[in-house]
Amino acid sequence: MGTRNLTLLTDLYQLTMMQGYYENDVNNHEVVFDLFYRNNPSKNGYALCAGLAQTIEYIENLSFAEEDISYLESLKLFKKDFLEYLGGFKFTGDIDAIEEGTVVFPGEVLLRVKAPILEAQFVETALLTMINHQSLIATKAARVVKAAEGDTVLEFGLRRAQGPDAGIYGARAAMIGGCGATSNVLTGQMFDVPIAGTHAHSWVMSFDKEIDSFRAYAKLFPNKCILLVDTYDTVESGVPNAIKVFDEMKEQGIHLGSYGIRLDSGDLAYLSKKARRMLDQAGHTEAIISASCDLDELLISDLKRQGAKISLWGVGTNLITSSDCPSFGGIYKLSAEIGKDGVCIPKIKISDNPEKVTNPGIKKVVRIYDKETQKIQADIIALEGEIFDESKPLVLLDANARWKKIKFKANTYRVRELLVPIFRKGIKVYDSPAVMKIREYAVGELETLWDEYKRLINPQIMPVVLSDRLYELKQKMLEDYKKD
Repeated sequence: MGTRNLTLLTDLYQLTMMQGYYENDVNNHEVVFDLFYRNNPSKNGYALCAGLAQTIEYIENLSFAEEDISYLESLKLFKKDFLEYLGGFKFTGDIDAIEEGTVVFPGEVLLRVKAPILEAQFVETALLTMINHQSLIATKAARVVKAAEGDTVLEFGLRRAQGPDAGIYGARAAMIGGCGATSNVLTGQMFDVPIAGTHAHSWVMSFDKEIDSFRAYAKLFPNKCILLVDTYDTVESGVPNAIKVFDEMKEQGIHLGSYGIRLDSGDLAYLSKKARRMLDQAGHTEAIISASCDLDELLISDLKRQGAKISLWGVGTNLITSSDCPSFGGIYKLSAEIGKDGVCIPKIKISDNPEKVTNPGIKKVVRIYDKETQKIQADIIALEGEIFDESKPLVLLDANARWKKIKFKANTYRVRELLVPIFRKGIKVYDSPAVMKIREYAVGELETLWDEYKRLINPQIMPVVLSDRLYELKQKMLEDYKKD
């Protein structure tokens, strides 16, 4: 799949606003936008950031082709001089972002754009669709992997994804979230990630006898022989026939690599325990029992509690669509203007809903770790120039309840700033790691969370506070608004 021109992957109002800025001669006016989200998906205790690599590719290839300009001209909405401007359009600003695979929390700046207003405004839609979707699926995958308790999870969702791109990039995000492989061959090719699969019921049904289909498949793939045993009768036919084929292979001196059975329907707890006894009694104690069948993290967790003898989980629809929470809810808001003298002019959006009042100014995200355990203790949303000295005591105050304090003694905590430079003056200064490296990094990130924050139901909520300076700036701007 070659690089596509996604320049027109935008909402119409981005272009109409751009023309308005252009006509009002503010096209070189520099601004700052923040991309963040308000609530963790699936009522989770965290989210995993993803989608940055596609964002980088989009920004690098941002330009209006002749056919794009011709199409826009045909709409009879845009003036000739503005269309001529678009003909030479490219991104010339700065982008900072939190790296893919990082644990993040609501309200934190995941990506920050500092650019001329036409550029910063235009990229909003594409950035949101890329970061929103992939962060959603990465987070869902992490929940599923958590439920599997160390078992391998396979992403099987392509046929149920909301179109090819959702299938491709959803599978990529699922790998970041901890899946061991995907069934999506194109994702495997594009991102060099492991692929896996077995066979369908139609394979079994295309033979006169179930056992003949098993024999044929085992002959073709003796090193990866997982047989689907529930086409007819799992206990009376499927498992016995699978055992017979495994026995025949061994008798013929054929080495069986990774082998076993897959269950795709019925009572998975009962059937897996029954199948495990049958396989063990036949001497196939190393045979894998895998399962699919509309699985999600809650069902897997229940099956674990019931003692299901499943060690390989194929999760499709509910993972690739994040069926219980189909949107991430990322937001892109103006937070500052840069004056002609280079001074930051903070901007704030005010709402009757307190949670929709934005944080003004150019901000960063600072993570506080306990030095002894290396676990996350809290995150701080701070103004760009603020310094946090590990050699000094630190007191954090809850933005909504200032009497709540989190205290850290000097030299007992470690500080990490999460935003890293991605573009400077339109030039890429960051190289995305390979997906499997990001997956490895994400595993380490999840280890920085106490188990309480990773509970599937009613997790503990990580403290995310405003620095004193940011809190005071926000309150002053709200008070000034009331005076007006």
